[in-house]
Parts: sequence; C-alpha cells; structure tokens
Amino acid sequence: MLLGTQSILFPGQGSQEANMGRDLAEHWPEAMDLWKKAEQICGLPLREIYWDTDQTAMAETKNLQPALTVVNMNLWTFLASKLKVKAVAGHSLGEFSALFAARVLSLDQCLQLVCLRGKLMDEVCNQEGSMAAILKLSQTQVEDLVTKAHQKTGQAIRIANFNTPAQFVISGHVQAVEHVCAAVKPLKGRAMVLPVCNAFHSPYMQEAGVELARYMDKMDWKDPVISLYLNVTALPEPCGQKVLETMKAQMTSSVHWIQTITHQYDSGLRTFIELGPKGVLARMTGQILQGKEEVRSLSVSSLEQAQGLEESLA
Repeated sequence: MLLGTQSILFPGQGSQEANMGRDLAEHWPEAMDLWKKAEQICGLPLREIYWDTDQTAMAETKNLQPALTVVNMNLWTFLASKLKVKAVAGHSLGEFSALFAARVLSLDQCLQLVCLRGKLMDEVCNQEGSMAAILKLSQTQVEDLVTKAHQKTGQAIRIANFNTPAQFVISGHVQAVEHVCAAVKPLKGRAMVLPVCNAFHSPYMQEAGVELARYMDKMDWKDPVISLYLNVTALPEPCGQKVLETMKAQMTSSVHWIQTITHQYDSGLRTFIELGPKGVLARMTGQILQGKEEVRSLSVSSLEQAQGLEESLA
C-alpha cells in the first residue's frame, strides 16, 4: 500500500473504549510511560479505569479526556517518523492531540489542558443543556429546524458539530433540542439524544471556557511545524498566538468538521489517517469526500494496525 502525503486526524469524546491503548503500552515502554505521566498529572487511575473496564468511570468526561488523548498521542509518537504529514486536525477534544503533533504545545502542556478541560466539563453539569445527533437530513434542513426551534422556544440552540453531510449534532437548551428532535421524524430523519449533562460547544460552556482560557494564557504557544487546521475556522493557522486565541473559543464554538476535511482535500490532500480508537473520523471522511477522486481514508487504533501501516510505509 503506497501512501502519499497525509493528513493526520485525531478523534475526540465518544471514541473511548475498553482496553484502548493497552496493546501498544505493553509493547512499547515509552507508551506506558505516557500513561503514567498522565495519571500523575491528573491524579486519576486511568489504566485501571480503561483496562479493567469500569464502565461507569469510563464514561466520565474527567477520565476519558486525558485517557483518550494519551492513546492518540502514543499512536502519533509511535508512527510520526514514518509518516509524510502535511496537515493535522483533531475533532473537538482531539484538537489537543493535534496541538501536540504540530508542536504548538509540549506533551505536558497538552495533558495539563485536557485534564483541566475534562474536570471543568464534568463540573458544569447543567440540567437546562442538552445535545442530540441528527441523522439523514441535510445541513439546510437542520439549520432550518434549529432556527425554528429558537424562534418557537426563545431558547439558545445551535449546530455544535458539522460532522458529515448527513450527520449533525445540535446543542442548546433542552426545550429547543426537544423541539428539533420532534420535527425530525416527519422529515424522515433520525434524532438521538446524547447521554451528556450539558450543551457542549455552545454558550452554556462559557464559564468553563473562560477558566480554561486563563490556564491557556500561562503557556508558550509556538507556531505549528505542520499545517494545523482548527475546529472553529476549519482553516490552517500558522501563528501560535492566533492558535491560542482561536482555541480559547473552542469550548463555546461549533466544530466545523465537514469544512475542515473539504478544505484539506481542496489543498491537495488525498490520504487521511485517523490515529485513535474506533475509526469514527475515518468513516466520516469517506462520507464527506464521497465521489471525490483518489481519496484514501484509514484508521489506526491498535498496535497491530500501527505495525501494519509501518510495514507498508517502509
């Protein structure tokens, strides 16, 4: 399998799973060391939670954000020297792995941020906030439903994630979200309320975003060494200070993933490799670029897959 210049994609919350990262850590001491470092920084027994499969703890944001970031970072570090990378991007939480890969922030700084981010998001549980995935409808249809829900209820709501041309996530006041969900079925779409206790990527995260931004200001943000595409703008940002300012808005802004992948394709990228569990972004990339020429979308989530990719690149 010959691969051209690649875009590396890092998954976010929702891609966590039992035993993630274990095979690589037990094979490669550097990977195990990163798990230990993250546990020290966060004060959480991450390996015990995900490798002994504590289902309740696995779903907690404060646990999954640092743990998933460790898995993403370890796969990147294991493979980076073998890859021909032109761009990196991460979906929501995955954006912090992209910051590490682009050397905008150090490993320790990224771990500190995701540990704090997960803790803050757990703490701001707000019963007024809700989220739902909307499937099988177009962007125009979902935008129309969101506008009508806001007008009808007077409550805040927005499209939080532009994932694929037929998959969007809405976020906002529970009444407005329920209004959209009720209107989806007559249009032959599907709505799935997500098991979260707040409206992520919406103004409901303002308080947590402000606190995280204060911590971000204490760090030294370097210019990316690889083209870094950001969720908020869906565009590459070459200036470290501008990356900082954009990242401050990440928790309250939408994730423009369709546009991110489309802009990368338009820049000449054809090979997309997801580094992280489950392969969600690899599948989404195929859906976003369906019908486009020469697109290759791969997922690497295990030691076996990483070694297979390494051999194919040798």
